[in-house]
Amino acid sequence: MLKMKLRNSMLFALLTALLLLLGACSNANDENTGNNEGNENTEESQENMDEDMEGMDHSNMDMSGSGEVPEGLEEAASPTYEVGSNAIIESDHMPGMKGAEATIVGAYDTTVYTISYTPTTGGERVEDHKWVIHEEIENAGEEPFEPGAEVTVNAEHMEGMDGATAEIDSAEQTTVYMVDFTTTTDGKEVKNHKWVTESELSPAE
Repeated sequence: MLKMKLRNSMLFALLTALLLLLGACSNANDENTGNNEGNENTEESQENMDEDMEGMDHSNMDMSGSGEVPEGLEEAASPTYEVGSNAIIESDHMPGMKGAEATIVGAYDTTVYTISYTPTTGGERVEDHKWVIHEEIENAGEEPFEPGAEVTVNAEHMEGMDGATAEIDSAEQTTVYMVDFTTTTDGKEVKNHKWVTESELSPAE
């Protein structure tokens, strides 16, 4: 009788230990599953963040414009490249521009500036941005600004540009063009891109 009691006690103890062990394994699996799900969520969040950062990169911003021009901007009387004609873009402000064949949408005589500014949306300072024209500067008079002048930009070529305080890096009197073109990198159609200067174009063959 004593032996049976001992045997039953041992069986009970073994069963209890076995159940506890199985429960622990089950919890561990649940935790691992939870951790895996957490890792997947973290990876997804990272991918979304990377996409957002890419969206902030100038190369991924929409190069098209509305076609509207600032008040007071004068059309060029005799531009080298007439409206409706084609020319080759020799500048590489953004990927896909250099070598693209452009159609001239507008030609204007003005002063163009390269500027450096800190975006109003935050982020790193943009250096030597090309181009902003005289008519896109707040309170611009008849005389062009000199390099080193501090101005306020009234243009939305890039995110965070409109309303930004900028420093004039260079100034040049020339003809600027608004152009349509197809990017050489991904075949994207760009409409009413502002601006390309005369020296950044060459005749189309």
